[in-house]
Amino acid sequence: MADDIDLGILDQTWIRIAGAVPESIVDGPGIRYTIFTQGCPFRCPGCHNPQAQTLNGGMEVRLSVLYKEIKANPLIKGITYSGGEPFIQTRPLIVLSRILKAEGYNLWSYSGYTFDKLCGDFMRRELLEYLDVVVDGPFVQSLHSMDLDFRGSSNQRIIDVQRTLREGKVVLAEGFK
Repeated sequence: MADDIDLGILDQTWIRIAGAVPESIVDGPGIRYTIFTQGCPFRCPGCHNPQAQTLNGGMEVRLSVLYKEIKANPLIKGITYSGGEPFIQTRPLIVLSRILKAEGYNLWSYSGYTFDKLCGDFMRRELLEYLDVVVDGPFVQSLHSMDLDFRGSSNQRIIDVQRTLREGKVVLAEGFK
């Protein structure tokens, strides 16, 4: 871990979540810790997590609780933010992502927003700077396919965030169908 990061901020920062899965193999490559954030403005028909849509549902937890669960499992190499809509809780996710990225974790996030919309907002853009991959776009039930890797509908893109930010155009992550 980077020496200049104060882990005390994790005890002081709260996030509202619908839940967490300590060992997921469906939310990105490898064994991942998945955080399901609470609240989503999209309300996509056929949503996989309708219980995560209301802003007041779920539970509030300190980031330190999630961090300790992640660190307790040496098999975890990646963390995925799902939802709900992670990008409506950017502040706590920036805090957590900064620490996890400094420790070498691979970070993915799902979002109903398109990548362009995410880049157009200062806080959301800051969160992007810590992420390796974003799966963008709303779930569209008529485009649903079980043949897609790590996404529910064919309009959603698996974006290599760091290459996209460097090149100034959307670059899809390689190796996914």
